[in-house]
Formats: sequence, C-alpha cells, structure tokens
Amino acid sequence: MLKRIGVSILIAIAFLTAVAQKSTSYEIEKDYPLFLEKMKQELTYPMAWGNSAQTDFSEWRKMARTIVLDAMLAPPPVAKEYGMEVVAIEQRAGYEARKIRFNLSGYSRVPAYLLVPAFPAVVLLHGHGAHFSIGKEKMIRPFDVDSLILADADNWVHQCYDDQYVGDYLASKGYVVISIDALFWGERGRKEGARYESQQSLACVFEMLGRSWSGTISYEDMYTADFLASLKEVDADRIGCMGFSMGAYRSWMLSALSDRVKAGVAVCWLTTTEYQLSPHYGRGKGDSNYANVLPGLRRYLDYPHIVSIACPKAMLFFNGRHDKLFPVPAVENAYSQLHTVWNSQNADDKLITKLWELPHFCSKEMQAEILSFFNKQLSK
Repeated sequence: MLKRIGVSILIAIAFLTAVAQKSTSYEIEKDYPLFLEKMKQELTYPMAWGNSAQTDFSEWRKMARTIVLDAMLAPPPVAKEYGMEVVAIEQRAGYEARKIRFNLSGYSRVPAYLLVPAFPAVVLLHGHGAHFSIGKEKMIRPFDVDSLILADADNWVHQCYDDQYVGDYLASKGYVVISIDALFWGERGRKEGARYESQQSLACVFEMLGRSWSGTISYEDMYTADFLASLKEVDADRIGCMGFSMGAYRSWMLSALSDRVKAGVAVCWLTTTEYQLSPHYGRGKGDSNYANVLPGLRRYLDYPHIVSIACPKAMLFFNGRHDKLFPVPAVENAYSQLHTVWNSQNADDKLITKLWELPHFCSKEMQAEILSFFNKQLSK
C-alpha cells in the first residue's frame, strides 16, 4: 500500500513538473514585469527643467525641491539643541581627530568623526556596498575602536579608496571634515547583526508609518550640514559635500536640497531610470535600492532632474568607464542632461563631469582633483 502511495506521489510530481515546464503563462521575467517598457513610456517627467511650464529657473528650483521633499515623506523632528560632546581626541599630522556625539534629530543622538583644522568644511557621505558593519569609518580612519573595526575600515579603504581615507586626506589639507553613520550602518546598525535582507523590512516599517527610510537618510544629511555650520571652527559659507557610490547619491541629493552646501562632489552614482530599469543595463533591482527610492517621485522627476535643482552651484561628477554598476551610456546620458541645464543658466563652467579608465573606484588621482575643486570653489 505504502509503495503504491509513493509511486502515486512521484507520478503527481512528474506531472506537475511537466505542466510547469510547458506553461507559458507568466508576467515576470528576470524580475521585471513584461510591461516594463510601457510603464517607462508613461514617465514624461513633467516637472523637469525644460518640460515644466515654469520658465523662471529660481522659481522652478523651489517647485522641484518641494516635489522631492514631498516624496521624502514626513521628516524626522529637528533637534531642539545639538548637545555635542567630545568622546575622544587623537592628534594627527596637521589636524585633530575628534570622536563626538550630538543630537542629529529629535529621534537620534549619533556618533560621528570630526576632523578639525581650519575653516572650509566638507560633509563626507559613506556608501552602501552591501557592507553595513562600518559607515563613517569608510571615510575617516577610526580610532579608539576594536582592532577588528580598524581592520575592516582599512580593508574597505583599500578596496574603494586606493588606500587613502578621503576625510583624513582633506583634513591634512586644511578642511574641517565630518562623517556620520547613515541609519542601518556602523553604530546605528542592527542589534542582531548586519543582514542584507533587513533593508527591505526597515524600509517597509518606515513606509507603513508614512515615512521613507531613503528620505530620512537625506534629511539627516541635511541636518548634519546644519550641525557642521553651527561649529565655531567652520565658516558656514564655505561648506562642501562629497560621497562615493551611494554616498555620491547622498551628495548630489544634499547639494540639491540644502542651501548650506556651496559645492558638491559625486563619484560613481548617476544614471537615468531608462537605463537603470533595463534588462540589458539595469542595476535597479535588489534591496540596496530601498536606500535611494522615494515614493512617487518618478511621476515628476528623474535622477538628473533632481540633480539640476543644485544648479548653478559648482558640482563635480566622476565615474569609471569600467563601472559595472553604472555603465557608460547611462552616465553619459545623465551628464548630457546636466550640462543642458547648467548651460541654460550660463553656469556650465561650474559643472565638471569626467569618465576615468577605472571600475567602481575612487582613486588617489581622483581625490587630488576633488581637493583642487574644493580649493577653488570654497576659497574666499
């Protein structure tokens, strides 16, 4: 009897397998809906500069910024006071490294690294990299930490920054530098330990509460720039920002949304939705994108249109020609759109875009050009 039941089960499994193999009824292929192209054709970006009925650029900037902020959903409450405390200090060649804590918002008191030499200042924005155990330590060499964290940071800087901490490099040249952990990274990470899939869960919680995880990250970057401007060591009129990979996305978002920032640098993160959501070029899938997706924004603006809100600020964009995350056609298309906008405002001399013979990487040569850019744009 049991033998006959076993044979019946095997026959049933074989039948279902054969049916599944012959079935052609589906609407998803390679994680894309079959009607993807139709949906993309419906994206007309009516609020982009040049598409919008608003022909006054300063008024367009206000309108476009409002649309982006609306898509970021409710902001975290602003801290009533920063209450900064210095936890530890380390003297370095030509500058002082401080480990500090301050009230970033009405919700969060955060750790940060602050490098203090003179007056020009830069907000450094770390990337994603599917690597969550460190955040700010990707940009500034940590101290007074476990040896494993230091080794983790050194290894990351070797892989992505040519063995040179960007923050320490800029500080050694006279810049005040700050970097915090974005929510989900480093000391603001998951109690149970880093887990890639938890990004989706976290983003879901935020949206269920009428908030946006991605929007919160950008709001906190704006709050960080405000905090930096409050320090006595900083000239509030000479603040820049810089980031690599997801940090580049954070950098041009901050440049577009905050009047605190006078000059922005973005290395290896710029594309268009047309290329990002493409079976051939697409890298727009996966949980990592929850960190830079704003609900409903594509009804009005694409990535280059958001960047354009920063115009006529000085902006520098670098990308590698061999960057598998951001292929050349996508990057060149986005750069072309930016130059059209900066040209329209007679400010194209303030926009630098460049492709390097490199992969997804921020080399020492890139960092030297970034320093020259900041020296020119943030000098008195």
